[in-house]
Amino acid sequence: METGLRELERMLWATAACFTAGAVVGTGVLWGAARPFSGDGSVIIPIALVAAVIAAVAFTISTRMHRRGDTAPMPPWQASVSHISAVAVAVAIAGVTGLGVLLAGEVLATGLEGLTLPALAGGVFTGIASALGGRLGFRIGMRLSTQDIARLLTSFLVVGTLFAMLTATDSAWWERSFSELGIGAGGWAFNGTVVVAGLLIATTGSYLGRDLHRMLGDSALPRIAAIVLTWAGAGLALAAVGLLPLDRVPVVHAIAAFSMLVLILAAAVLTTLLLRDVATLRVLTIVLVGTVVVAAVIAFGFNMLSVTALEGIVVGVVLLWLTTLVQLLAVLAPDASRPSARRSPLRA
Repeated sequence: METGLRELERMLWATAACFTAGAVVGTGVLWGAARPFSGDGSVIIPIALVAAVIAAVAFTISTRMHRRGDTAPMPPWQASVSHISAVAVAVAIAGVTGLGVLLAGEVLATGLEGLTLPALAGGVFTGIASALGGRLGFRIGMRLSTQDIARLLTSFLVVGTLFAMLTATDSAWWERSFSELGIGAGGWAFNGTVVVAGLLIATTGSYLGRDLHRMLGDSALPRIAAIVLTWAGAGLALAAVGLLPLDRVPVVHAIAAFSMLVLILAAAVLTTLLLRDVATLRVLTIVLVGTVVVAAVIAFGFNMLSVTALEGIVVGVVLLWLTTLVQLLAVLAPDASRPSARRSPLRA
């Protein structure tokens, strides 16, 4: 109980510090004539940028405070994976915060048309956004569980896709596929979301590997490495979907999207084979693969399902499977860090 109260107290102080930093920096950035809440010269974009940076900084500080010595006894390869994964999470937290502010601004703009904000009022808005994002970053940095990464991935996909929908240049995008959101002047929102989501998928694989190693030890490292690399490949393929928009390179875009789906299913199967004794996971993986195959046959074999609906089903069942997996690992995997005794994950 004492530890929980201490962590809550630190989180409250971090929230207050982020609000103060956001208000001060936001006021300075917006100093000058009053600016509109929406439209040309909107205050939302600078508010989103400041809040995103403060959220990432809060995560970094929290990580240093709570897990500073975790990597000290680890071999270089394990410590490097841990550091790279933490950087990826910091980027994702900044992305979630920034896109969350942009989405909130897009929604509020419909009811606040014509509103202008002086620098001080803009600074207060920035402080509120920074406090929310900074609190999220600081809390995740305390323990940085695989569940946190999976939640971050889900939140980021939802927030980024909703923002892309609201700013889409073609309101009929849903008649074709989600990739249509990445076309045109506003395509950066969807494409950027997909790129960072790919980074998060690769990072999720890294933390899954961490939990599996804590459960199974060094003897399972070669199989764990195969799982982590497959998740990393799926993340890179998803990032390629955003970096190679549909209107520019349609064939390569389609190959990247298909590769991402195959690699995610392969990663799910490999993870399940490693944890073959967990009956719940076996059933869920069978449901996952079966649902994807049946949906694809209905969509492409019988033309009874649109590509957009197929993509929504696939994303939904994959996130459901992943959420359940990380919950299982939260129960099965020890909380304590487990330094490896091997110089390489592939050999003794």
